[in-house]
Amino acid sequence: MTQPDMTLIDDALLREWSLPMPSDEGDKEERGRLLVIGGSRQMPGAIILAATAAMRAGAGKLAIATGASVAQLVALAIPESRVIGLPETGDGGIDASAAKALASMRGRLDAVLIGPGMQDEPAICEFVHALLPMLDGVRVVLDAAAMGVVCDAGADGGAGFLGRYGADVLLTPHAGEMAHLSGASKDEVSADPAPMALRMARHWQATVALKGPTTFIATPEGQAWKHEGGNVGLAASGSGDTLAGIIVGLAARGATLAQAGAWGVALHARAGDALARRSGPLGYLTRDLAAEVPMLMHRLGTGQA
Repeated sequence: MTQPDMTLIDDALLREWSLPMPSDEGDKEERGRLLVIGGSRQMPGAIILAATAAMRAGAGKLAIATGASVAQLVALAIPESRVIGLPETGDGGIDASAAKALASMRGRLDAVLIGPGMQDEPAICEFVHALLPMLDGVRVVLDAAAMGVVCDAGADGGAGFLGRYGADVLLTPHAGEMAHLSGASKDEVSADPAPMALRMARHWQATVALKGPTTFIATPEGQAWKHEGGNVGLAASGSGDTLAGIIVGLAARGATLAQAGAWGVALHARAGDALARRSGPLGYLTRDLAAEVPMLMHRLGTGQA
């Protein structure tokens, strides 16, 4: 398959593609209103990682929506956030009726992340279907099982599905998830990841960040970027949750989803490199990645990286 032209995400590109910055007099509203939805009885930590990373990326006002059974735990772990307890299914997922509980936030959000730590994919898909019509004009990141909504979009395989809503959507699959979502085999995805990212971005009418040792970001309009870097220590539980949080935090600040994806992937990889230099390439904790992000953003923005 012919390889498409890809813009390399490196320090020079990031310095030219500077992130939106609040004014010195700006309040938390100017830094973006963010909702992170996810978690479950078995995986409450995923939403804690994602929400922490979003704040470290500079988001201003955070709300978290999670299963009622773990809401108090999450609230104690993230004191910076409002936490909303949602009804759950018997299998530990968030019930589709929970979308109604979030209706009061319609028109009051800049960015939403859905997916980290969620269980019960059929319930998740029903919930996302109910929620998307409420997110007109919002930058939405679908992660983990929430991406399965494109598999539940009809016999056409979700063609144009996400473009039917007023939300601007980014999906964050790795090769295995892309195989599940696209119907291709994992080997097919791994053999030609760049064309796959572009094809599915057009097909779903959403931005796609196809994660791997080289990550490919593609938009429905055919723009494409790649990032090479990071280290094997990033291949650990919670790493993807942290990346999704960084991306949505940048989107809340006003970055386009393509820019948030490019910066998010780069910051995530550089945070892993910083921890590897101090702790060795294996065994550092993904919970420590987010704390590296503020200074990395500052250094890249000022040309000190």
